Amino acid sequence: MRSVLHALAAAAVVGLLSSPALAQKPIVIKFSHVVADSTPKGYGALMFKKLVEERLGGKVKVEVYPNSQLYGDAKEMEALALGDVQLIAPSLSKFDRYTKQLQVFDLPFLFEDIQAVDRFQASEAGKKLLKSMEKKGFIGLGYWHNGMKQLSANKPLRTPADSKGMKFRVQNSDVLVSQFQAVGGVPQKMAFAEVYQALQTGTVDGAENPWS
Repeated sequence: MRSVLHALAAAAVVGLLSSPALAQKPIVIKFSHVVADSTPKGYGALMFKKLVEERLGGKVKVEVYPNSQLYGDAKEMEALALGDVQLIAPSLSKFDRYTKQLQVFDLPFLFEDIQAVDRFQASEAGKKLLKSMEKKGFIGLGYWHNGMKQLSANKPLRTPADSKGMKFRVQNSDVLVSQFQAVGGVPQKMAFAEVYQALQTGTVDGAENPWS
């Protein structure tokens, strides 16, 4: 499959009081994500923390919570809406409940390569998608690449027919469900934090994730 999996940083609107006492305290930004620090997304989050704290001279403190330490896939958006976290970086499939527009990135074979994705995201249409959830209180700040789609399983997958009858973990996206059903697979929506154990126990036979 040659469609693309990305991360979209989203921010909730936070009200800040301007009293002198509060002004002395740094603004705390909680940045939650579901993968390890050693992944591209993890490195990006840590670099964000480093640059913000360097450039704003102690006015802002960034707390990064990787590996679903605070919230898993199913709870991140809710936590963002409630203001319990201020930044998240989920893959675009996670916004299925809030907008159908971002499902364009789940469609297989839509983009020829990563450069085609870059061109689309830099276009007016791509930028417009970042505001597709604005009425629901979410603002897209930018696109983070997370690599092209990769399929992994407990046996070689060389043709679509090899997927027949196999159980695949998918993200919470009806497009991804349809994708696996089209090749005879059995898709199962599951939070990322549960995937490793599910593979160990045979709950699923494979998954769709970038290499990292």
